[in-house]
Amino acid sequence: MRLLKKIAYACCYVTFGLLALTGCTDGGLYDVNAPDWISDRIQEIEDSKKQPEEEVLEGMQEDVYTIGNTDFTSGFWSAFSKYYVVPDGEKWNAVFNLHINPADNTYYKNYAVIVTNDVDRGGTGYTEYGAIRFDVTGSPETYNSQWGDHIDYQYISGTLLLNPDENNADPNIQKLGGKVTLTIDRTSESAFTLKMTNGVATKTYEQPYKEENLNADASNTNIRCFLVPEGSYIDFLQTNIVPIGGLTSALDKIPVSMVLQDVPDQVNVGTPLEEAMANVSAIVTFEEGVTKTVPATELTFSTIPDMEQPGVKTLVAIYNKTFKGENCDKPIMANTTFEVVEQIASIEVTTPPSHTQYYYYNSDATTSLANRTMAFDPTGMAVTATYSDGSTRTIDNTRLSFSAVPAKTGSQTVTITAEEGITATVEVTVSESTTSEVRNTTNMVGAADNSTGFHEASSDKFNVPVGKTMYTTFTNYSDLAANWNNFLVFLHKSITTNEYAFVRADNWGSGNGYAACVSGGTQGDWGTWLPGMNGAKVTVYVTNCGNSTADIQVVMVGTKGTTSTQYYLGINTIDPNDLYFTLSVEKAHLVFNE
Repeated sequence: MRLLKKIAYACCYVTFGLLALTGCTDGGLYDVNAPDWISDRIQEIEDSKKQPEEEVLEGMQEDVYTIGNTDFTSGFWSAFSKYYVVPDGEKWNAVFNLHINPADNTYYKNYAVIVTNDVDRGGTGYTEYGAIRFDVTGSPETYNSQWGDHIDYQYISGTLLLNPDENNADPNIQKLGGKVTLTIDRTSESAFTLKMTNGVATKTYEQPYKEENLNADASNTNIRCFLVPEGSYIDFLQTNIVPIGGLTSALDKIPVSMVLQDVPDQVNVGTPLEEAMANVSAIVTFEEGVTKTVPATELTFSTIPDMEQPGVKTLVAIYNKTFKGENCDKPIMANTTFEVVEQIASIEVTTPPSHTQYYYYNSDATTSLANRTMAFDPTGMAVTATYSDGSTRTIDNTRLSFSAVPAKTGSQTVTITAEEGITATVEVTVSESTTSEVRNTTNMVGAADNSTGFHEASSDKFNVPVGKTMYTTFTNYSDLAANWNNFLVFLHKSITTNEYAFVRADNWGSGNGYAACVSGGTQGDWGTWLPGMNGAKVTVYVTNCGNSTADIQVVMVGTKGTTSTQYYLGINTIDPNDLYFTLSVEKAHLVFNE
């Protein structure tokens, strides 16, 4: 009874004390007038509210390795984690340290988790559910913070909202760094959940239905997950699922083997070995299958025989460090060959290139471009070098550089440059392309309710001969839910699965040939542009430039009184004798022949 009275007295004391203190201008609730044990307890309660307890993860195992270059130079889709296979009905938990470049506030330079079917990346039948990046932006229609045919953006939420400026920068990107916990939860029969958090920022994807099975074998219900950094790097720490290839312990590891990269084919006589091999690196494999790329500065080189005389040499590289950089008792070696040659005195084009006739086309999308150029195509060309000792040999075209070709009618001179600035020239002829219209055999592509998914419906395929510009006109209709929910243009060979590239209405594209192109658009503010695309009159021009590249130009007359344009110039990897294009949609439909 005495204890109950004491507790009741204390509670009344605290209540009256707090009421008496509410008028204090400094808000100090924990005054010297309160008993110490009460003040301490109140402080503990307040602290617990401010700092939620970290989730306790079960079954975690050590898996320690690094994903991406530690100098923040890894581009997207250039560095990957191991594969983590998540069976149906299970949950994958991962813990890792995400390192954000302190000198770069670009909002998308963090990491993404990729969710796929149970197939190796790029393998036969490989299909992605989608990708979810750590950043959360106020406009998912503008910023690709998540993508994929099986990701529904409406189920994305986050606690740290980024608002990139015109340079795609937001200093809050730095808050995404630190220890991240990633959870992919397949335990529910009616949901799929993905959550990533570092305690400061949390991003969640809560899909209120089961994900479909994308495996060819219906009995295999596994999914795979892997991490991809961009402009950042990841120190992986823990997982509750053993990855393909096994776990990596935090213990130091002995090097087992290495493979040399970027060894020059030829080196001039008199070049010091260290200078000649300055750009060489090695992929070193350590115990447990862990790999690391080692620069030339950490390797020891020697040649057999020495480099004093021309001829083929054997390069020997030695590495003597453990995974953690300690000296090891048993160094490893790798070897390859290169050739020491006399210095180049001159070069000459001894076989002309296969393609010397180039074509360009100017639409409303490109008429304002100043100093427009085209890429030189060295296919079929042979360049012979004469060395200081009088000997000659053909130089591989990959060792040469070429000046750009002005997109102007007439004969144009291309300068070819070899090492030491030695040059030669070759002539090409540039002409303006002629145009021809192509018409689709059906009046509509895509469902009228704009429910058609990415590339689920296509137009006819239209051949684009060398030197020709083929164009078509249609009306674009969109569900207006995202910038990319409009028409798509695919470039491909006669077999449509052999794609060169594809581009979207919002000045974005992808594919093997896309990276080389120069693109631009006048859409302006996306929020103003997008509504006008529902019913916009669109003309697409595709030019076969004859130099193993293609151009796409688009003019879009919107329904809000504004005309916008875009261009993609110099899409490469094109076979000039096998170029076609098709039109497709994503959550849109196209009407032809009106």
